Amino acid sequence: MALYALGDKRPRIHPGAWVHPEATLTGDVWIDEGASIWPGVVIRADNSPVRIGARTSVQDGSVLHTQPGNATTVGPDCVIGHLAHLEGCLLESAVLVGTGSVVLERVIARRGSLIGAGAVVTAGTEIPSGAIAVGVPAKIRLDSVTIDRILGNVQNYLDHVEEHLAGMQVVGLDDCLDTDPFR
Repeated sequence: MALYALGDKRPRIHPGAWVHPEATLTGDVWIDEGASIWPGVVIRADNSPVRIGARTSVQDGSVLHTQPGNATTVGPDCVIGHLAHLEGCLLESAVLVGTGSVVLERVIARRGSLIGAGAVVTAGTEIPSGAIAVGVPAKIRLDSVTIDRILGNVQNYLDHVEEHLAGMQVVGLDDCLDTDPFR
């Protein structure tokens, strides 16, 4: 993994968290216990802090950034889908952010809310508990989400971390050459 300090600000990773070797963390980043940071994730906390809560998964290719005075805070038990972009927002606990979503500055996603795949949540939007935000720009649909729906996804990623810890290994090209890879 690529870890970079900016002055006296450096990433801080709980020993019980898992960060993939191909993730990049820069500056004032905090990763809590049980959180997982997957391949290709970039977390750059150069303007304000980025905080990732316990048991939260930040999936492949996601980008988390900040703005001066707008930290990015992701609470515990959240699921950040592949290729999501979070920028100076607050996600409370048990929030699911769908694949390819963009969540902009000063957005607040309340506990147990969901941001649909590909949604663009514009600056200053508040997503109430139990609501889903979908579309471009995102529209809010109330009373559409249960926390159990989100927590099942959280557990899936906790299980994936265990699989990767137990079986992931670096292999070389010679280990991958195969004359008939489609058999």
